[in-house]
Amino acid sequence: MFRRWFFGLIILTVLLSVSCSKHSRILKSNDNEMKYEAAVDYYEKGDYYRAIQLFDQLIAIYRGTERLESINYYYANCYYQQSDYLLASYYFKRFAQNYRDNPKAEECMYLNAYCYYLDSPRYSLDQTNTYEAIKEMQLFINMFPNSDSIGSCNRVIDELRYKLEKKAIEIGIQYYKTRHYKAAITALENVTRDFPDSRNREEILYFIMKSYYFYAIHSVDNKQDERYQEAVEIYNDIIYLFPETKYHRELKSMHKNAMDELSN
Repeated sequence: MFRRWFFGLIILTVLLSVSCSKHSRILKSNDNEMKYEAAVDYYEKGDYYRAIQLFDQLIAIYRGTERLESINYYYANCYYQQSDYLLASYYFKRFAQNYRDNPKAEECMYLNAYCYYLDSPRYSLDQTNTYEAIKEMQLFINMFPNSDSIGSCNRVIDELRYKLEKKAIEIGIQYYKTRHYKAAITALENVTRDFPDSRNREEILYFIMKSYYFYAIHSVDNKQDERYQEAVEIYNDIIYLFPETKYHRELKSMHKNAMDELSN
């Protein structure tokens, strides 16, 4: 058993050595046609690392020729297949801009946007790539309004917007938890404006009311009535929109206290 494993390891080592030696010879060769065929062969076999090394050389060699189009397409896809989405998006977009009449321009423009989507982090982290993904998806829709990928674009945009919404809600709730009630109100009211169809509307209104309530408690006397009144109005909105709200008991108590303060 050990002997079979040992000889297998030797054979594998020899094959890898031969493969590396062959790749090295191709890289140093002046036969550009052979380099192109080898690069495509590596690509088709999934050896994107070696393919990129050859395409790197071929881009300079074939600059200004028709073959450069196919090289640039393979090159962008190599980075995409290696999950290097930042570089892939750059080369996909450049391909689409440089070769607008190429049948693959639409695909590359979509993949440019999709790379930003794949590189978009979970909602609690920085959302720069999420904004970029939405912008690039919308750009694709504007450029190719009849594309079969429009449905996919809209689904991706909806998913990304929901991520931005969750991020915005988290910021508002964090303001509330740290007793920055005015900032919490502003942040959460912006969420209701920016995402009017939010599935989290009940939770958002819940924290807005609590923020107004505690903001009133900690306000100077001549500002309290105004802020208690805001809390009461938000309470009425919640009860109207969500008559079976899970927050009813807690909010009812706050509402009663606010009304008592207003009647004094």
